[in-house]
Amino acid sequence: MTGAPVLLTVTQLNTYIKSRFEEDEALAQVFVAGEISNFTNHYRSGHLYFSLKDEKCAVKAVMFARYAGRLRFLPQDGMRVIARGRVGVYEVSGQYQLYVEDLQPEGVGALSLAFEQLKAKLEKEGLFAAERKKPLPRFPESIGVVTSPTGAAVHDILTILARRFPAARVVLCPVLVQGEGAAPQIVDALERLNRLNCADVIILGRGGGSVEDLWPFNEEAVARAVAASRIPVISAVGHETDFTLCDFAADLRAPTPSAAAELAVPDRAELAAGLAALRERLQSAARERLESGRMRIDGLTRSRALQSPLESVGLLRARVDRLSESLAAAARRKTDAAKAALARSAGKLEALSPLAVLARGYAVVYDGSGRAVSGAAAVREKEKILVRMRDGGLNCTVDGKTEDGPNLKKAGAGQDGKKQDV
Repeated sequence: MTGAPVLLTVTQLNTYIKSRFEEDEALAQVFVAGEISNFTNHYRSGHLYFSLKDEKCAVKAVMFARYAGRLRFLPQDGMRVIARGRVGVYEVSGQYQLYVEDLQPEGVGALSLAFEQLKAKLEKEGLFAAERKKPLPRFPESIGVVTSPTGAAVHDILTILARRFPAARVVLCPVLVQGEGAAPQIVDALERLNRLNCADVIILGRGGGSVEDLWPFNEEAVARAVAASRIPVISAVGHETDFTLCDFAADLRAPTPSAAAELAVPDRAELAAGLAALRERLQSAARERLESGRMRIDGLTRSRALQSPLESVGLLRARVDRLSESLAAAARRKTDAAKAALARSAGKLEALSPLAVLARGYAVVYDGSGRAVSGAAAVREKEKILVRMRDGGLNCTVDGKTEDGPNLKKAGAGQDGKKQDV
């Protein structure tokens, strides 16, 4: 039976369709397998929007922040997943869509996928680079231990530290090592140890367990706190076959908590053995040195110089006498040679001396200023001159000059033919 047509608004129509979807129990919870496409991550709101598609069809999907925050991995385009949720209608656009409450990768576990994604991200940032690794101190004074206060791990660590190197102080930071609150506590413990600078090396670890139990050590915040630690960190999480992101970020990975304790401190028994060996080497070297010195002293005491010192002194005195005679002879030869050279130089000077020239009847004439006159042209008539002879000098006045050359008057004759005084 059909009634008269009813005129509906768009809102009324969409509201009606939505109610029918909500009343259908088959759509209240569905599992849908498909490939993610058009993925959008609204970082501010935390909501995820995407489509699920197969070879023929696609359906819109949304995952609100309260569910998206539980994901261990980051969805990506092209990833095949299994979505669990309900089918509903978005009234504003009149479009039906899948409201996803849980999302699991198809064919691989969510934790495994999350591990590989985060590992690739941190490795690309260089968080696991070998050049970032810090060396462990050889003789640490204090050991920071970040682990559960109960269980076999902390007992093994403390026992081995006390046995191997009891001189080291242990600073225990008890934390949860699994569950929701474990990661923040681990990060806080690492930051506190660095801030207070109360450890030389840190052991971070726990015993074995499932992937879920060990997951706090795969959290991004924990891996970054390990890498940022100024204090060297030894990661010892689970058993030898278990690997976490802390193992890659730490300065050193130990296969077990017990092995971490052995790597953190030296063995006092080995140190004692090493000291004993060094002591023996030192004593042996000292004995050899003493024996060598004793042999040298024995050799010196048997020497002729110590047994007959006067004879040695006599030999030295004879040698000094010979050297003195040689030195005196060399000095005499040097002096005689210098005297002969001086005599030769004196003879040469005597031959060149102007006094010798004066002694042969020559004279030197000086003008009024005391300069030697080299020729008649250098003096004037009536000028006073000094004639220097061998045994004295003559003060004279120039009455006239005669000069050598053609058409000149003869020396000693004046204009009247009479002799002229100079």
